[in-house]
Amino acid sequence: QVQLVESGGGLVQAGGSLRLPCAASVSLFSINPMGWYRQAPGKERELVARIISGGRTNYADSVKGRFTIYRDNAKKTVYLQMNSLKPEDTAVYYCHLGYSGMDYWGKGTLVTVSS
Repeated sequence: QVQLVESGGGLVQAGGSLRLPCAASVSLFSINPMGWYRQAPGKERELVARIISGGRTNYADSVKGRFTIYRDNAKKTVYLQMNSLKPEDTAVYYCHLGYSGMDYWGKGTLVTVSS
């Protein structure tokens, strides 16, 4: 059974940093797309960043230059390094994994950025 467990969320002041790890219960390969999405109160879930085959990355325009996604396949973990956080980054952050043709999601971790 594929499971994803996010951690690293919390309360941080604007301008601060957080790193969100997402640990998978299965072995990862570079062909498995992984990503981070977020959902703010009253808004739809949106893509934050993803890493796909060949190590290519995509970022939402709102986080470019501030967030970095990277993975460690040996540790079965994908990370989201978030710098220069803004109050508008406040949301529940969800990890996503594409594996064997299926989509898997973690339960989410709450990030709150105070002004």
